[in-house]
Amino acid sequence: MTRVLNTGRKAPQSGETRSCVVFLHGYGANGADLLGLADPLGEHLPDTLFVAPDAPESCAGAPMGFQWFPIPWIDGSSEEEAQAGLMRAADDLNAFLDALMVDEDLLPEQVALVGFSQGTMISLHVAPRRDDEIAGIVGFSGRILAPELLADEVVTRPPVLLVHGDMDDVVPPQSLPEAAEALQGAGWKEVYAHVMKGTAHGIAPDGLSVALAFLRDKCGF
Repeated sequence: MTRVLNTGRKAPQSGETRSCVVFLHGYGANGADLLGLADPLGEHLPDTLFVAPDAPESCAGAPMGFQWFPIPWIDGSSEEEAQAGLMRAADDLNAFLDALMVDEDLLPEQVALVGFSQGTMISLHVAPRRDDEIAGIVGFSGRILAPELLADEVVTRPPVLLVHGDMDDVVPPQSLPEAAEALQGAGWKEVYAHVMKGTAHGIAPDGLSVALAFLRDKCGF
């Protein structure tokens, strides 16, 4: 049985929903951590609904926050526990997206995922394995999980934008080219990348501007 995700939301500025951005936060944070991005993005995407669910599990490494799955080198969990957590979170996120599209009367091509760190990891794992292709994925400061499995398990190939700070000391900057290589090796035609100069584990203004352009130009928002 999937777990219900507590979700924050900001309605489209125009009052009419033609597209939806789903923010997926990082390890130890919560949905509100990214929902603030709806204000600068919403000025340019007036018909876009923004939603930001909390991950399904309390976070051992940050008791006030949430996690999509355990991270062994942070919380002492086993690799088996981390893998089981990923699979369960993937089911939760799939159920959340299915319900969102029904409740908001949205088609898959009207929905984009915008992840940060662990939220990027779950985005890049879930979206390509869904039957119906979503509008796109923006992945900030994350990496691709089990890249060796992607080519065999991919179902759809939505456009992907990878954004990473070159001073990131949490998720190494080389995770970006590694993810791009894995995606291209699995047949992706649209993989875009942007390096935020002088940026650590975070989202700089230039990265957000590139994400906005991607959502408008490649996702059609």
